[in-house]
Amino acid sequence: MNFLPTLRELVLAYQAFERYSMPHIKAMGLTMTQFDVIATLGNQPAMSCKELGEKTLVTKGTLTGVLERLEAKKIVYRETNAEDGRSQLIGLTVAGQALFEKVFPEHLEYLATAFSKLSTEENVQIQKALVTLGSIF
Repeated sequence: MNFLPTLRELVLAYQAFERYSMPHIKAMGLTMTQFDVIATLGNQPAMSCKELGEKTLVTKGTLTGVLERLEAKKIVYRETNAEDGRSQLIGLTVAGQALFEKVFPEHLEYLATAFSKLSTEENVQIQKALVTLGSIF
C-alpha cells in the first residue's frame, strides 16, 4: 500500500486546484460544470451529448440539467443530429461563443498566475507523471 501517500497528495492537489479555480469561475457567474461545458464547446462544431460527456467527464444526469439551464440562458442550442435522428447536437449560440471568448482566456490568465510558480522542467515532470498515472488506469 505504498501508493496511499501518492493518492492522498493527488486528491489534495485536486482539491486545492478547485479551491483556487472555483471562486474565479463563480465570480464570472458560472458553475464549474457550466464553465467546463462552455470551454469544451468553444470554437468547436456542435457535438453529441455523448461526445460532450466524454470530453467534459460530466455524468449524463448532471449534463442534462446543466444543458437545460444553459439553453434557458440562450448560451447553448440543441439540434437534431442529421446523421442519427435519435441524438441531438449541442453547440454554443452566438451569445455562448461570446461568453466563451470572454471567460476562457480570462480564466486561463488567472490559472497562469498559479502555474507560473512552476519551472518549465517541473511542469513537464508533472505532465509526464500524470500521463503515466492516467495510462495505468
